[in-house]
Amino acid sequence: MAQIKVTSAEVAARAGVSQSAVSRVFTPGASASPKTAEKVKRAAAELGYRPNVLARAMVSGKSRIIGVIVAYLENQFYPDVLEKLSNALQAEGYHVLVFMASNTSGNINRVVEEILDYQVDGIIAASVALSSELSDRCQAANIPMVLFNRGQDDTGMSIVTSDNLAGGRKIADFLVAGGHQKIGYIAGWEGASTQRDREAGFLQGLTEAGLSLHARTVGNFHMDQAREATLQMFTQDPPDAVFVANDHMALAVMDTLRHELGIKVPEDVSVVGYDDVTMSSWPSYNLTTVRQPANRMVAETVTTLLAKINDIETLPRKVEIEGPLIVRKSARIPEGWPDEGI
Repeated sequence: MAQIKVTSAEVAARAGVSQSAVSRVFTPGASASPKTAEKVKRAAAELGYRPNVLARAMVSGKSRIIGVIVAYLENQFYPDVLEKLSNALQAEGYHVLVFMASNTSGNINRVVEEILDYQVDGIIAASVALSSELSDRCQAANIPMVLFNRGQDDTGMSIVTSDNLAGGRKIADFLVAGGHQKIGYIAGWEGASTQRDREAGFLQGLTEAGLSLHARTVGNFHMDQAREATLQMFTQDPPDAVFVANDHMALAVMDTLRHELGIKVPEDVSVVGYDDVTMSSWPSYNLTTVRQPANRMVAETVTTLLAKINDIETLPRKVEIEGPLIVRKSARIPEGWPDEGI
């Protein structure tokens, strides 16, 4: 038999209050006295009533849903960020709907169309490149958007990242101070602003120290491709240090060096990553890396998005948060270098 849905009118009758009082009790941010809320919730529990969130959204014009677009979840940085985003938005009365999208224009176009169909109140795009046409469509629909951990030349878009240029520069300074002369770089996906800025800061630091890049390969932010990039880089005239564009790849690089090539880390080669994911601190890796300040990045993202939701005329923001270099045991530590992050 089909289940008969309990209505708010029935809850109101059972609780001895008005139907509008029931609505206020189940509407985030609406006011209701503690006594009324207690009576309504007790009646709702007795009757098995659940408010129809979608119907309420159609009336109010607010779904209280934020669409989050993620390119991939293999990198532990993103599951951690998703958890932090969900918790932070939930504390503000919003819920997260996650959409997966690879960095291809056709796929992203389809995903954005789907998100708009869900009548979300805002969009967070995490490490996903969007065309100016798509950003214009979101603006035309009055759907605020924030880019997380990915920059874009579109000045009309709010962006929250770590300071990737400064992070790359810190790694160059660290490796140069350690006496390395043959320094390599394993790049991420070359369409990403994070990759571009980390490499630019790194090369700037090397150039100012009078060094040039000894070797460069591309791992595209994937572990299997990072393995192939490592085998390619260390087949002939290997470097004595390598900066890997993120920790996800750096862990694969360390495994490949140790277990396939018989190269010791850090005795034969220093390895440095970027992100400071949880696995980086495991004793098996002890990876020296630049920490992305995820808590602060998430807080700025939520603040920026909600400000735009509450006032569509709010000007876009570009936020870059500097992260420390976390020194561990995967790279030669320069004499006198401070133990804690810088």
